[in-house]
Amino acid sequence: MTGSEAVIQCLLQEKVETIFGYPGGAIMPIYDALYDYLDKVNHILTRHEQGAIHAAQGFARTSKKVGVVFATSGPGATNLITGLADAMIDSTPLVCITGQVASPLLGTDAFQETDVIGISMPVTKWNCQVTKAENIAETLAKAFFIAQSGRPGPVVVDITKDAQFELVDFNYEKCKAIRSYQPKPQLNLEQVKAAAELLNKAKKPMLIVGQGVMLSGAEKELLKFAKKTGVPVASTLLGLGVFPGNHHQFVGMVGMHGNYAPNVKTNECDVLMTVGMRFDDRVTGDVSKYARQAKIIHVELDAAEINKIIKADVPVWADAKEALEALTTLVEAKKYDTWLNEFKEAKAKENQVLKENRAQEFSEKMTMHEVLNLLSDLTKGEAIVVTDVGQHQMMAAQYYEYNQTKSNVTSGGLGTMGFALPAAMGAKMANPKKQVVAVIGDGGFQMTLQELGTIMQNNIGVKIIILNNGFLGMVRQWQQLFFEKRYSFTEIQSPDFVALANSYGIKGQEVSQKTDLKSALEELLNSDSAYLLEVKVAKEDNVFPMVPTGASVSEVRLQ
Repeated sequence: MTGSEAVIQCLLQEKVETIFGYPGGAIMPIYDALYDYLDKVNHILTRHEQGAIHAAQGFARTSKKVGVVFATSGPGATNLITGLADAMIDSTPLVCITGQVASPLLGTDAFQETDVIGISMPVTKWNCQVTKAENIAETLAKAFFIAQSGRPGPVVVDITKDAQFELVDFNYEKCKAIRSYQPKPQLNLEQVKAAAELLNKAKKPMLIVGQGVMLSGAEKELLKFAKKTGVPVASTLLGLGVFPGNHHQFVGMVGMHGNYAPNVKTNECDVLMTVGMRFDDRVTGDVSKYARQAKIIHVELDAAEINKIIKADVPVWADAKEALEALTTLVEAKKYDTWLNEFKEAKAKENQVLKENRAQEFSEKMTMHEVLNLLSDLTKGEAIVVTDVGQHQMMAAQYYEYNQTKSNVTSGGLGTMGFALPAAMGAKMANPKKQVVAVIGDGGFQMTLQELGTIMQNNIGVKIIILNNGFLGMVRQWQQLFFEKRYSFTEIQSPDFVALANSYGIKGQEVSQKTDLKSALEELLNSDSAYLLEVKVAKEDNVFPMVPTGASVSEVRLQ
């Protein structure tokens, strides 16, 4: 068979059923081969390659599958770079297959030729260029193994056009190991025992969980461990949902716009245990003042993350599921009612201050937190919520109660505006029976709004909420707080979003009054097809709590 047909056969061997992509000259042979397999593979034609890779991210992060992307050479491949960087830092398994000019033309500046391997190397877990059809099967088998094993990540396989046409005797063997690549370490029981001893002696322990718990599939083990130890559980942004938001031991999100209680208590606990998180700068604030009083237990799969930012007293280099299982057998059953009450009191303080401030400033105007609180109530915290980047993202993290794993999809490490709409499409493709709601700001929506065409063409039932405050809100907030209200190029005009949605055959409405909000949200959620709701919110509503850049987490501001 041809190399291009071999590509499709490899994908079938890996049980790929959904591909996101955009055709072009250098990948045309692969698309021609795909034409004969449309009964087995569903290809989603997006309106831009960035839309394709974000959709694949949403698909991968809400399923147990690898996201697959097709793109052509040159601009097609370079349009994937933002998504690759996003997937790399947020540990999302992707296999991106790009076409490339014929191998005799490599290095000649041929039409639509770029060095996609050189360009993508810093933002991929692995990449490889294939110039011979005989190498396609082995390379793609490696690609899928690397993408989803260990700490997941994106992989690029660049295939020249002559390799796509070349004939090959097809044989596919799934990759199960690669020499010198150790995706998962063997559990060190001495490390586990040392961690258990610290926890058993603790008077004020605290646990912070990250996305690594979800990637490991360790949600049940985490719940069992938490119930036995009685420890307060906080979450990173990407960890939201791995521990039920309505559980009495859940104390909120840590970080720059995390909740007041877990931020302050980070600098009061005597043992800080973290699982599947990397001490991102948005979590730690000033590292020189971060949890200096505490003994640190860091459970982490990626050895490069241990001691990189915060030195661990007890590093546990391990898969989260295996580590939590082992720890649960060794820790003592305890309760920390007094300690948990301190978190509840701090939470009450946060709620009271924020309520009073909003009552003074926005009594007549709709605020983002009202929209997200109501959305959480109406969906019972069971929808998949996909957020873009900015104020609405942090409001969704604070006010939507995530009670299920894989229900919070957002761009964490890279902070990519334009992420939400295509990522929500992918999430809905992976979960057709679940409610998928994209919550987006008016700025971020306009970065990838062309994907409304993809939603229309494929009848993807995504629900879209645009929180429109007429500003690039998060940047404007910083300008207000730290740049003397010099609003330099953050006010943004927008089209009639509802009319725009209607032009794509998508129903929608605009809401500007509080009295109309509930019925509008109910109509959105009850719609059988895609629906767009534009909510006009207060222009200068800010996100608090907030840890200013360079401050300690205990210096969190409520106003």
